[in-house]
Amino acid sequence: MDPCSKYLVTGGAGFIGSHLVEALLAEGKEVVVLDNLATGRMANLAGAQEHPRFRFVHGSVLDGLLVDELAGECDAVVHLAAAVGVKLIVEQPLKSFITNIRGTETVLESAQRHSLRVLVASTSEIYGKNSSGPLDETSDRILGSPSVVRWSYSTAKAVDEILTGLYHCERGLNATIVRFFNTVGPRQSPAYGMVIPRFARQAVHGEPLTVHADGRQRRCFLHVADAVKALMLLLENPGAVGETFNVGSSEEISVRELADRVIAQAGSVSSVEHVPYAKAYGAGFEDMQRRVPETTKLRTLTGWQPRHNLSDVLTDAIADARDEMSRLASTSLPGGRAEGLPAAPASAVTTALAGQ
Repeated sequence: MDPCSKYLVTGGAGFIGSHLVEALLAEGKEVVVLDNLATGRMANLAGAQEHPRFRFVHGSVLDGLLVDELAGECDAVVHLAAAVGVKLIVEQPLKSFITNIRGTETVLESAQRHSLRVLVASTSEIYGKNSSGPLDETSDRILGSPSVVRWSYSTAKAVDEILTGLYHCERGLNATIVRFFNTVGPRQSPAYGMVIPRFARQAVHGEPLTVHADGRQRRCFLHVADAVKALMLLLENPGAVGETFNVGSSEEISVRELADRVIAQAGSVSSVEHVPYAKAYGAGFEDMQRRVPETTKLRTLTGWQPRHNLSDVLTDAIADARDEMSRLASTSLPGGRAEGLPAAPASAVTTALAGQ
């Protein structure tokens, strides 16, 4: 596979996207970011903005003409733009559903027209309520009723994967799908339902860490640097074309244990407070008890291994929370909110949708 020199990264001002942008620039690539800043932030791209090989375009993946224009300038596209986070999906289900499906279709159509290398981000939510594990790329999807809003997100991402697969099979699109399992690290906002940044901020503020239900739900958390490394390896490997890969950690922990570890590692005086799902999301919310990825396929093809353990992840999350607290203190307005930053949501959540 010929190496690509110029990348279009949709959602590049987001959490994972901004770290990928930095990695691509460090490899000598040119990068164009397309982001509508609905959940991404220009502050995430502070380092990249000074780079001569970087360009930012404020716009949406729903704008077909704009996507096609930018795709025509590039050799490859990494499609990360999506409505993400359990809180956002629950509060804006229709907008999230349309954004995820139409946005992916727009990107794939332009990528196929211009014969680009494509990597499409998906999510562990694909597996739905399947709590067996570890889950490999062929594991069954187990979903509840279509009336449960959470499963609309899983369904939308499944449609994204189906579209990507069909473009590859029927039109020869040079495409790869990546399913993220709970990626965590610096710049991750707690505002959309991401558990570790929320716990970290609660801990450094001395507030109770809110754990849903009994906290026995088990999850794995991967450092964003390891996730980005996986993306880079897949982008350059011809064996990844037409394939789907899980990207995640195998270090498993319950949400309650996670809360206790955050408190201990932060040296916090915070307590733990259990909150029923119905209080956080309303009646009918469904969750899974266990979600653990099987990443043998990725390791076999690329040799990838995570370099960061959970302690590393928590160290960075706590440091990020303390940095944010310092910024808030130095630029605070009446009411304790920093200028230009949204107020944090009142409720915290204990599940995270990947992808970021």
